[in-house]
Amino acid sequence: MPSLLEFLSYNCNFMGILAGPLCSYRDYITFIEGRAPHRAPPGASGKEDMPCERAEPSPNVAVIQKLLVCGLSLFFHLTISKTLPVEYNIDEHFQATASWPTKVVYLYVSLLAARPKYYFAWTLADAINNAAGFGFRGYDENGTARWDLISNLRIQQIEMSTSFKMFLDNWNIQTALWLKRVCYERASVSPTIQTFILSAIWHGVYPGYYLTFLTGVVMTLAARAMRSNFRHYFIEPPQLKLLYDVLTWVVTQIAISYTVVPFVLLSINPSLAFYSSWYYCLHIAGILVLLLPVKKTQRGKTPHENVQLSRSKQCDERENSLGQNSFSTTNNVCNQNQEIAFRHSSLKQ
Repeated sequence: MPSLLEFLSYNCNFMGILAGPLCSYRDYITFIEGRAPHRAPPGASGKEDMPCERAEPSPNVAVIQKLLVCGLSLFFHLTISKTLPVEYNIDEHFQATASWPTKVVYLYVSLLAARPKYYFAWTLADAINNAAGFGFRGYDENGTARWDLISNLRIQQIEMSTSFKMFLDNWNIQTALWLKRVCYERASVSPTIQTFILSAIWHGVYPGYYLTFLTGVVMTLAARAMRSNFRHYFIEPPQLKLLYDVLTWVVTQIAISYTVVPFVLLSINPSLAFYSSWYYCLHIAGILVLLLPVKKTQRGKTPHENVQLSRSKQCDERENSLGQNSFSTTNNVCNQNQEIAFRHSSLKQ
């Protein structure tokens, strides 16, 4: 149980109350007290392994890399973002004269141009904390230091997302983890819907936030249904999977852009004007997809279908390995100890 001073320090520090990003109390107090954070993730027994002694590396390289990302993001925001305003999607002349392919392309490009300001702010906050020595996560399997303990986004995974879930897992990561802990894992009924509603309330009172997150509920559930019903048919051969990945990337980027337009416009009338200009097509498509029966079990499937489902799951795990939110190993010694413990437990079973 933290003392009153520790409690107030965690809740009122500059990082938490003004700048962010959000972090857990355990990580915060470990940093403040100067204790070594080098601890492996839970092993096969579900308990954390003993801390592995290893000197904390310098954050200079990570800080410089993140500052370069900040510089590029700020440059794009001050140049390209100005020439591609999201508001042009609801311009009457544009809506009356532009073809549908032009509308789709401009929707994607304009929302792509709106993201660098978030990249700049979150990456700068991450770099500042790293410069202070906060954010060291441990070492990867190659022995490279990781300074992403409190990182709030992964740009490459965001821009290459082939599913709604992959995008959300890599965007505003720390807030998503908080929502998962306080709402999603505790909700007994419709956890996805409750989490999106809580997220809208947390963001503020603008109507655009609520339109975005309510639309996000439909898109998330629809994407989940489509993935569960069809993905396992496109795992092999590799050429077919590549085609599937390209198509799902296109659909995901358009759906994300369509969903977040009200988040940028904020007001109710411009947001509804945009959705009306698109005839609420993705809302209707999402609702129709939700009427499809989702395959929740593998009973009744042929052996071929079961093999395909297994391969689909393995591909999902590989794709999500770069964007996972769980704690990583801290160094190679910890990795080896955990692997040995896991094998020993497997042999016992």
